[in-house]
Amino acid sequence: MSAEHPSVLRVLAALTERGAGPAAERVRFLDDSARTAAQAAEQLGVAVAQIANSLVFDAEGAPLLVMASGGHRVDTAKVAALVGADRVRRADPAFVRAHTGFAIGGVAPLGYPEPVRALVDRDLARYDELWAAAGHPHAVFPTTYDELVALTGGQPADVGE
Repeated sequence: MSAEHPSVLRVLAALTERGAGPAAERVRFLDDSARTAAQAAEQLGVAVAQIANSLVFDAEGAPLLVMASGGHRVDTAKVAALVGADRVRRADPAFVRAHTGFAIGGVAPLGYPEPVRALVDRDLARYDELWAAAGHPHAVFPTTYDELVALTGGQPADVGE
């Protein structure tokens, strides 16, 4: 795995475009796949709650990104109420790829073909350092809560069960 993977390059470009510092120096490549928050946390030596999961939901046909702490599950009824939808459900892999350009397991919080509405879990604010996917199951990057809100254009919200 290298920074030459097209999805990782897209994340690097988006980080640079948003003024997030020397992006190429930020991405870390893991030895093993990190398709789950627990796998990523174990390899990084951090708490599972420090993993900022990029979860894509289908909010009545519109994509919705929820940046959730790896420490809990998202309450879809609560999220639906927050965005004014009758129902919000986990998106299937085809929906995720169509709206983000990423495959499940490597969905980054930025670098999408079109803007996607986002909510950012307030529980993530408890940590000075967070880790998010960088476009591939082996690639992650460190960030902060405030930066994650800025990168996603997201709305801070209580999204957990």
